[in-house]
Amino acid sequence: MSTPAPTPAAAEAEDPGRLEAPKGKRKLSERARAERKLGWLLCAPAAIVMLLVTAYPIGRAIWLSLQKSDLRFPDQSEFIGLSNYVTVLTSSLWWNDVKNTLILTVVSVAIELVLGMLLALAMHRAIFGRGLIRTSSLIPYGIVTVVAAFAWRLAFADAEGGFMPDVLRSVGLIGEGTDPLAQTSTISTFVVAILAEVWKTTPFMALLLLAGLALVSDELHEAAKVDGASTWQRFWRITIPLMKPAILVALLFRTLDAFRIFDTVFILSNNGSNRSVETVSVLGYNTLLSRLNLGLGSAVSVLIFLSVVIIAAVFVKLLGANLDQQTGKS
Repeated sequence: MSTPAPTPAAAEAEDPGRLEAPKGKRKLSERARAERKLGWLLCAPAAIVMLLVTAYPIGRAIWLSLQKSDLRFPDQSEFIGLSNYVTVLTSSLWWNDVKNTLILTVVSVAIELVLGMLLALAMHRAIFGRGLIRTSSLIPYGIVTVVAAFAWRLAFADAEGGFMPDVLRSVGLIGEGTDPLAQTSTISTFVVAILAEVWKTTPFMALLLLAGLALVSDELHEAAKVDGASTWQRFWRITIPLMKPAILVALLFRTLDAFRIFDTVFILSNNGSNRSVETVSVLGYNTLLSRLNLGLGSAVSVLIFLSVVIIAAVFVKLLGANLDQQTGKS
């Protein structure tokens, strides 16, 4: 006759600390601690170099943001504390530019994610000419952003002989005499800027997602197919969950890059003169270099830097939680 398993009460009576739940945060295992230490060691050289290169510019920008510093009136420089930040944050211009930046970022990154996933799937499943397909798809990303932005401007600016306005008129999307990139045109300039960003950076998104697709086992798809799962079900319940870390990394890089968008908007808006589509980076440029107000311009730059840090922290937190779930760590 087998001996019955001890009840929880009996086990606790034999060893009072046996069933006691760990208080606070659960301790990391030796393997997790070693992996974390290795990660810090691998990142340390790059982090030290980046710190040495960026520490002084960031520190100088923070110091200038606390000053009343205008190159047009150099004799009036003085320490004013957080007044520049109050001026920026209470300005409707700043919040309008934040809105413009968020619209461009969210819309362009969302479209790039969908198109990048389709392109990554096509490259992953290609049987013939896989190398040629991957190489040709990266051509837009290899073009300098300024050159690409000028190409889109010359194509869409009716005042500069662009051919796209005639095409849009022929299909009835715009009326006669309408210039998509005119000063009074806001929506069309937004659309052109988003199209330019999507065209150029979708290959980068696809490349990152392609690396994630390589981690998805074909055996899982075959097993699900035998069980009767459709193509959409296999994609949504197998591919997407296993690719979540790669998707979050791709979104992190593209969101940070898109939030700091400058070149494309600056060129399409006629060197930043179309204020209706101004982004926070263009605002910083206009304040710092056009109006020569170093204090306010530095405050704008610091606020952009803090926004990027917050976005990165959110994505890293999501990525870390997702990796913990997949590896079974607490």
